[in-house]
Amino acid sequence: MCGIIGAASKRNISQVLLEGLRRLEYRGYDSAGIAIMNQKEQLQRIRVQGKVQILAQAMLETKLTGLTGIGHTRWATHGKPSEKNAHPHVSSNELALVHNGIIENHAQLRTFLAEKGYVFTSETDTEVAAHLVHWCYQQKPDLLKALQMAAQKMQGAFAIGVIHLKHPHELAALRQGSPLVLGIGIDEHFIASDPLALKAFAQSILFLAEGDSVLLKAQSYELFDAKGQPVTRQVVALEDECQAASKGNYRHFMLKEIFEQPTVLAQTLEGRLHSHEVLKASLGQTLHDLLPNIKHVHIVACGTSYHAGLIARFWLESLSGISTQVEIASEYRYRDVIVNEATLFVVISQSGETADTLAALKQSKTQPYLARLAVCNIASSTMVREADTTLLTRAGREIGVASTKAFTTQLAALLLLATALCPDKAKAEAVLEELQHLSACCEELLTMSETIKALAPTFIDKRHALFLGRGVHFPVALEGALKLKEISYIHAEGYPAAEMKHGPIALID
Repeated sequence: MCGIIGAASKRNISQVLLEGLRRLEYRGYDSAGIAIMNQKEQLQRIRVQGKVQILAQAMLETKLTGLTGIGHTRWATHGKPSEKNAHPHVSSNELALVHNGIIENHAQLRTFLAEKGYVFTSETDTEVAAHLVHWCYQQKPDLLKALQMAAQKMQGAFAIGVIHLKHPHELAALRQGSPLVLGIGIDEHFIASDPLALKAFAQSILFLAEGDSVLLKAQSYELFDAKGQPVTRQVVALEDECQAASKGNYRHFMLKEIFEQPTVLAQTLEGRLHSHEVLKASLGQTLHDLLPNIKHVHIVACGTSYHAGLIARFWLESLSGISTQVEIASEYRYRDVIVNEATLFVVISQSGETADTLAALKQSKTQPYLARLAVCNIASSTMVREADTTLLTRAGREIGVASTKAFTTQLAALLLLATALCPDKAKAEAVLEELQHLSACCEELLTMSETIKALAPTFIDKRHALFLGRGVHFPVALEGALKLKEISYIHAEGYPAAEMKHGPIALID
């Protein structure tokens, strides 16, 4: 849930970085920080545990200004939430680095760097990255080349931004398995983990591809591919995110997105419900041509998307008679998966940037799948670019940390897929007829919000919850338990209803 922002400009960028971090707050975080090359070409850093507003006050007190800098919001993975573990991390008082993702071999690298004389002041894998880039710079005093060299020594999925005292007007960045976008303005360039962070500043953007690295200056940028060769990527206008980024009259984004479900479900289904043949045609030529050949389906996803896949399995098997296997992406990568002939590989992700799911998609290309389908919400995502074909959910940007409308639109899209694969035309047409009423039914359900709210006090003092379901409702129970954990920090578990007697019943007071 971390966020990255960086800028190289001809103007003071302290408030640019701060505003970028504010726009990334929706991702959730426990600490924040900024490092800037100030007007005297000195490296200054401010970090705080807590909200961006605390960081803003600290910046005001120090009068932090400069033309080049990086910022970060952190959600703790390695090391507890604290100021010393917050980003940016500094090496030898001359290099500052921010990082999203996980460096899997950080322990080995930490040992290597300690032997080289580097002293660690935090518990994070990010400080390992900072010292490693600094060590590589000592071998090759070129900021971007040092970052590229360091990336070759690191294992995992990450995005990195780095500045150096000896290169006061440069910012180097690299993407390996974690999303990063380049923003283009007038006499300024930016990096960010999410285009939303750049809305107020950049006129256009480009998405770094896997392995890409970039060197930013105020008036130019140099982009390189995974092999270190100069490369160009498509530049697109920065889409208007203003409406999505506003809570409107709602108390928080999650509530807003719950009430957006009738609208976005209609968007998901639009143009796809007229008939069985129209549905198949609306899925795109590639997928349309594949439909008659599909005999098996493998679905791979994480979290909420995994639960959507579990539900889709019931539909694919009951409507289409197609055997379906559903895997957690992080586990799929460590199994010897048997791929039968004519198997469709399906990945599901709201963002299209889920690291484990992307890794599974990459791994699938070494296996004899019929094709790779991405069920995704973001058309410009890595997942969409890497898949053979795509089924977009059209949910609009989801800003709330806990998925709501993305989940229901994934279900709608997956039911469309199951219906398109259904060999019984009359049965398929009946499903499409029912789907015509989905948006209205959802709207009617939301009129019960006050009734639902009135139930909350009944459960407010409970510290544990069991969600039970049978058949297609078991994955719904899993999703309900996940939501309660994410939002309330109350312990919850989902179980098949009949499994209660095999252990969990002992937990009931």
